[in-house]
Amino acid sequence: MSKLEQLLSQYAAYHLNHKNILTHFVGIPLIVFSILCLTARADFFFSGFQITLALVLILIGGIYYLKLDIWFGCIMLLLFSAVYPMALKVAALSMSGWLLSSIGIFVVGWVFQFVGHFYEKKKPAFVDDLVGLIIGPLFVLAEAVFLLGFRKQLQQRILEQARKQRAAMDKKPEPVQISTP
Repeated sequence: MSKLEQLLSQYAAYHLNHKNILTHFVGIPLIVFSILCLTARADFFFSGFQITLALVLILIGGIYYLKLDIWFGCIMLLLFSAVYPMALKVAALSMSGWLLSSIGIFVVGWVFQFVGHFYEKKKPAFVDDLVGLIIGPLFVLAEAVFLLGFRKQLQQRILEQARKQRAAMDKKPEPVQISTP
C-alpha cells in the first residue's frame, strides 16, 4: 500500500458517511482559505517579490502533496494558485476587516466539519492524529476526483482499507471514566 493510500484510508475511516463527506466539501476549503487569508498578511520582499507566509505554506503543502501523488499534487497546486489572489485581497483589508473575515470563514468552516461528524457519529480524524489536518484537503480533492469517475481503483483500495480500519475502531471499547466522590 502506498503512503497516499495509507493516509487517505486512515482519514477515510473517519469519513464513511456521505453527509459527512458533503459537509467536508464546504468546510475544508473554507478552513484552508481562511488560513491562507490569515497568513497572507505576514510578508517580506525578496528581490522585489512579495513573499507571504501563505505562499510559503502553499509551496510546502504543494511539495508534500506532490511527493504523495503527482496528479493530486499538481491539481492541489492549481487550486491553491487560484485562491491565493483572493486571500491576498482579504489580507489587504483593514486590520479589523481582515481578522473578522478570516476568523469568520474559519469558524463557519469548522461548523460544517462538526455538523458532518454529528452525522458520522465519529470524532474528526485529527483528534487521533494531527496529520489529518494536512490530509483533509487532499481527501476532499480525492473524493471530488472519484465523484468525477477518475481513479476508481485507488478509490476502491482506499475504501477497503478504510472499512477495515473503521471496523477495528468500532470494536475498541470506549475508555471508562471513573468519577471520585
